[in-house]
Amino acid sequence: MQTTREQPAPAGSPVSPPSARRVPAPVGWAERRLAAAGRAAERLLEHAGGMATLFWRTLVYLFTGRIPLSEVATQVYWMGIGSIPIVLVTGGLAGVVTSQQGGYQFTGNVPLYYVGSIVASTIILELGPVLTAVVLIGRVGARITAELGTMRVSEQIDALYSLGRDPIRTLVAPRIVAGIISVPILVAIANGTGLLTGMLSAQFTLGLGRQSFFYGAGLFWHNWDMFYSLAKAVSFGFIIPLVASHMGLATRGGAEGVGKYTTAAVVTMTLGVLILDAMFPPLLLN
Repeated sequence: MQTTREQPAPAGSPVSPPSARRVPAPVGWAERRLAAAGRAAERLLEHAGGMATLFWRTLVYLFTGRIPLSEVATQVYWMGIGSIPIVLVTGGLAGVVTSQQGGYQFTGNVPLYYVGSIVASTIILELGPVLTAVVLIGRVGARITAELGTMRVSEQIDALYSLGRDPIRTLVAPRIVAGIISVPILVAIANGTGLLTGMLSAQFTLGLGRQSFFYGAGLFWHNWDMFYSLAKAVSFGFIIPLVASHMGLATRGGAEGVGKYTTAAVVTMTLGVLILDAMFPPLLLN
C-alpha cells in the first residue's frame, strides 16, 4: 500500500482547518466482532468442505473396490484389538457407578430390581456408545491427526502425490472403513461389560440377586435399543477418523502446527460426537 507523508505547509500559505482533514473512522467493538465471526465462519465452511470431499472420495474408492484391504485390516487391528483393554475398564466402571447410584436413589423408595432397568437403559442407550467414543477420540483420533499432520509438514504427503499415489485412498479411506467396523464391536463389548459389572456391583453391595437384576433389566427393554446403540456406534466410528484425517491433512506450521491441529481435532471430534448424540433421541426414539 502506497503511503504519503504529510508535508509541512510553506511559510505564508494558508493552513487547512482541522475539520477538513481526513481522519480514519475508529474501528469499534461491533466491527471487530463481526470481522472475527466472518473469519470463523470462513474457516468452518473450509473445514466442512474438506471433510465432505474426504467423505465423497472415500465413498468412490469404497464402491469401486480400490481401498487396500491389507491397510484396512491393519487399522482394524490397531483401533479394535488395541482398544479392547481400555474399553473394558471404561465400560466396567460405568456399570459399577450406574448401579451404585441407582441403589442410592431406589433404596427405601422403590423395589431394588429397578436398578437393573437403570443400568441396562443407561449403559446401552447412552454411556456405552458415548464413553467408548470419547476414549477412542483420545487414543485413536489424536494419533491419526498427529500421524498425518507429521507426514504433511515433513512433505511425505506431497511425495505420495508426486509418485502418483492418492493419500486419501491409501491413508484416509482405510481408517474411515476401519472405524465403521471397529467401533460397533467395541461398543458391544462396553455394553456387555457394563451390564456384567452393574449386576455384580448390585449383588455385592445391595444384595440384589442375579435373577432380580435381569428381571428389572427386562422390564423396559426393547429390541430397538440394541439397534439404537449400534447406530450410534457406526456414526461415531465414521466421524472420528473423518475429522482426524481431515485435520491431519490440513496441518500447517511445522511441529507447532502439529500440536495445534491435534488439539483442534480433539475438540472438534468431541463436539461432533456430542452433537450427533443429541440428535439421536429425536430421530430414533420418538
